[in-house]
Amino acid sequence: MELFDLTGKVAIVTGGTRGLGRAMATGLAEAGASVAINSRKAEACQLAADEITADTGAATFAAPCHISEWNALPDLVDAVMHRFGRIDILVNNAGINPVSMPIAEMTEEYWDKLYSVNLKGPLRLSQLCAPRMAEGGGGSIINVLTVGAYIGGAGMAPYASSKAALRTLTKVMAQEWASTGVRVNAIAPGSFDTDMLRGAAEIPGFLEGSANLSFQKRIAAPDEIKGAAVYLASAASSFVTGTVMAVHGGVS
Repeated sequence: MELFDLTGKVAIVTGGTRGLGRAMATGLAEAGASVAINSRKAEACQLAADEITADTGAATFAAPCHISEWNALPDLVDAVMHRFGRIDILVNNAGINPVSMPIAEMTEEYWDKLYSVNLKGPLRLSQLCAPRMAEGGGGSIINVLTVGAYIGGAGMAPYASSKAALRTLTKVMAQEWASTGVRVNAIAPGSFDTDMLRGAAEIPGFLEGSANLSFQKRIAAPDEIKGAAVYLASAASSFVTGTVMAVHGGVS
């Protein structure tokens, strides 16, 4: 079990106050890591941090910041360094897909908004954290994609394409930073019971179709993402970089 032990490690999880981010933050804390919880809202970050500490005993830190704000992210990283003295794990989980929008109706504002959060934010935060990880002997960056990055989906153009771009960026990061001891991988979740999924529940047949997308014919609970996150964050995956781990119940 020492392969999965994260005692003494420090993680940043973006979008960590709910859904898959909250589950991964909790899983990393359960494995022994100290965790900085990031989202836009300071109150939500503090609440999640307090609850994770109460549940796991791990040290946590509320690190609010909008992930799309390029010039604000250095302050986030500096705050985590000041609190914990190191950064070993970064989970780029924050992502948005507010509404379904057909390509014929796409606006520049909507396109840029999704790309700034789903792609530019992970690029910038990884750029800032990788040198800190290298100084500490290496680390692990985990980018959260979607099965939609492979299969697309009507009305999902900016979301699916930004996540597909993040998939390629994962491989480039892994190649560029391998010599520094920084590993970069991605998780591609399928249908999980999150606010984002439930937000589309008003679309007729959406939840049923989401469940039927997988071989297991069900929607997963958020906690079912924990194992993949802990594996990629830990020494158990020491020879794994530039890969995508599919956690989608089987999708053809």
